[in-house]
This record gives sequence, C-alpha cells and structure tokens, in this order.
Amino acid sequence: MITLLLAVYLLWPQTRPLAVRFLLASALLVTLIHFAVEGYRWQMVPIYVLTLILAIISLIALQQSWDIKAAASILTLRLAQVGAVILLAVSTALPILLPVPSIRISGGPYQVGTTTFELTDVSRKELYSGKDEPRRFQIQVWYPSDPRPTDQAAPWMDHADIFGQAISDFLRLPTFFLDHLTLVKTPAYLDSPVAKSNGVYPVIIFSHVWKGFAAQNTGQALELASHGYVVVAVQHTYGAIVTVFNDGTITPNNPNALPSGVPDDEYDAAARKLADQWAGDISFALSFMIRQNNDSTSPFHSALDTARVGVYGHSTGGGAAIQFCGIDPRCKALLGMDPFMTPVSPGVLENGLTQPAFFMFSQAWADDTDSKNNRLFNGFLTHIPGNRGVISIEGTRHYDFSDLPMLSPISPQLGLKGSINGKKMVEIANTYLLEFFDMTLRGKSTNGFSGTAIFPEVQAIR
Repeated sequence: MITLLLAVYLLWPQTRPLAVRFLLASALLVTLIHFAVEGYRWQMVPIYVLTLILAIISLIALQQSWDIKAAASILTLRLAQVGAVILLAVSTALPILLPVPSIRISGGPYQVGTTTFELTDVSRKELYSGKDEPRRFQIQVWYPSDPRPTDQAAPWMDHADIFGQAISDFLRLPTFFLDHLTLVKTPAYLDSPVAKSNGVYPVIIFSHVWKGFAAQNTGQALELASHGYVVVAVQHTYGAIVTVFNDGTITPNNPNALPSGVPDDEYDAAARKLADQWAGDISFALSFMIRQNNDSTSPFHSALDTARVGVYGHSTGGGAAIQFCGIDPRCKALLGMDPFMTPVSPGVLENGLTQPAFFMFSQAWADDTDSKNNRLFNGFLTHIPGNRGVISIEGTRHYDFSDLPMLSPISPQLGLKGSINGKKMVEIANTYLLEFFDMTLRGKSTNGFSGTAIFPEVQAIR
C-alpha cells in the first residue's frame, strides 16, 4: 500500500515532497522489516523492484527539486505510469495467489508439541531402494504439551525447501513455486514437554496418500492432540513424495512401487506389496511408541494408553490402515478417508474387520459409483459388523482431506480441492475425526453419530 501511494505521488501530476519523503522512508522501513521477520519470498520480487525504482526516483526528485512531469515527455510519463500499474498489479496478485499458508489453532484444551523420530526395522528389508538394507522410515508425533517459554513454533515440515520443490514437481509447476513453504509455522511447539495428566493419552496413527508426506494432515493432528490424543504420522519412505533423513540422505518417491501403464494384475500385485510394507511401518511405529511408553528415559514414559489405539489413513494410506487393522488386533478403531481398496489383501477384503470403522468419501470419489474402488469397498463393507457409517461431503475432491488446499486460493484450479469452503471442510473433517475416536476409544456420546445430520454438506451413504 505504501509503495502504491508512493507511485501515485511520483508518477501522477502533483508533487508533494514532504509526503514523498515520508512515504519513501516508510516503504524502505517496511521492506527491511519484511526481510527481517518473514524473509525473502520470490512472490514479492515485483514489489521489491518497484520499491527500489521508486526510491531512486524519489531521491533524485528530492535532491534536485526535479519535477518529473516537466522532465519527462508525456509519452514517457504515460509509459512509466502504465508500467507502475502493471508492476503493482503483479506485486499485489502474487502474494494473494500464493500466500504463506496458515494452519489454524486447534480447539482443544491442550497446547500441542511435536517431535520426529527416525526408525529402522531390521526385521524387514527395504523393497524399493535397490539395496540390501533394512527398512528405514520416519514418524512425526503430535501430543498434548506444556511448552516452556523458550520453546519455538514448529515448522509445517522439516526441510520444507526440499519438500516444496518435490510438491511443485508433482503439481507440474516451476521448482521454485513453493519455496515460501519454509516460512510456514504451526501452532505446535517443537520438542516441548509432554503435558502432565491424571490419566494417559490414547494413540492414533495416521498413514498418508501415495506421494504424500507425514505432515500433510497437520491440521487434523493438531486438533486431535489438543483434545488429549498422541498422534503418530508415518512417513512411508519411497511411497512419500520425498523423505529426508537425519544424515542428509534424500529418498524421492519410487514410481515403480505403484507403477502406471502395466496390466491390472501386475498393478494389483504391486499395490498389495506396497500396502503390506506400509502396514508393516504402522506396526513398527506402534511398537516403537509402546517401547517409548515403557522407557523411563523417554518423554512419553507412562504417558500413553497403548491399549486404546486408533488408526486412520487417506487414500493409499487408508488402504494400508485397513490392511493393518485387518491383521493386527492392537488396532481398536479405524477411520478411512477416500480409502484406496486395491492394495488391501484378498484375505482382509473377504474377512473384513472386527473393529469399529467409519469412512469419509469426497464427492468426487463417491459419485464414481461404478469405479473398481467403490465395487471393492462395497463388498468389503458387508464384512464389518462394527460399521459406524459411510459419508460423502458435498463439493469435495480427493485432496480436500489434507492440508494441501491451503497452499493457494487457486487450489481448485490446481486440482487440490473442490468447491467447498476450506474452513467448512476443516470443521467437518475435524468434527468427525474427533467424535469417532472419542466414541470408540473413550466411550463418549457424540453428536455426529447420533443419527442426526449436523452438517448440510454431509450425506450418509450407508
């Protein structure tokens, strides 16, 4: 805004030296504060350029009593005015279209902490590295916290510069397009102490989409953790969009793990192999948290209720969550978001689940009633005696269940969201997540499962 006013004063007929002097100082000061507080953003380059040009012009005008209108020809002045307007328009549009994403503060009584662990399962070999090595992956944990005054806000993801490039490639955008993700902070405190409690916290494990990442549903993890859950998100190496290990090793997604352009039977076999690997990650992550609960040196010592474990997943992660709950009785409740059913083994598809389960579908997936995924799901659903319902959410697409739609107001054009209002989608998803796990893990009565619709956008399918 200051730069806009400065442009008006300098390039339009009136000359106001005192105002120019004040605006110049203000524009330069605001720019310096921006660099110090937020840091460089490529989206702001036009405004940097415009501010610098106008600052130079204003300094010349002030020092030489230069009347711009008299010194320049009418044509030159008009071209300068048009150029300033174009530069201002671009300068204004870019930060609006590609803002620094904001993850809202969660609504529960607890503040939230987060930490990450790198795990190695020597009992399983890595299937996708082409090397003879054990399976290695990461988890990110969100939990109720009592932060210290010196604790810092956690970033949305570690190594956001690398993830930003990978996500840009996935969206077929220039690699620098999402560089500003390094600026995203969350309302969680990094490595802060676990909150003291009279009881213990149930554990919920999350599995991401194919080419996703552990932090893709941070908003949901924050909401659950703020209500007294410990949420463990698994970063599935080689299935995630990219993974960066503590030693600096970068492992990109391996497209051969879920190959395209191959016969159906070959694809199905690859998908089941992948889901089995991911279910193994979930199992090992849970075992790790149980060991943490029993370890007197761990920050989670005696803080976890490992007898009350919920699992949820999105897409391929939803299929892996189903696979895990179908073979591991430690899972006490399952929630699937657009669950991808092809990776689920025939045994689990035929035998179903003994745990209570609930499923949320985007409208895009639910409306494709004759898809292979829906046919598999419908058959599977008949084998779940504890089915707590299946819903679809009007105006949604596949990625609306994640944080990805918050990347930009043009997310619908990027294929990341449907027409639903983003805040409303967050409210709906968080409400059903929290109420389902409150009901199944804590035995609480809930509004969303009382048989009365609480959101007009929600349609009960089953």
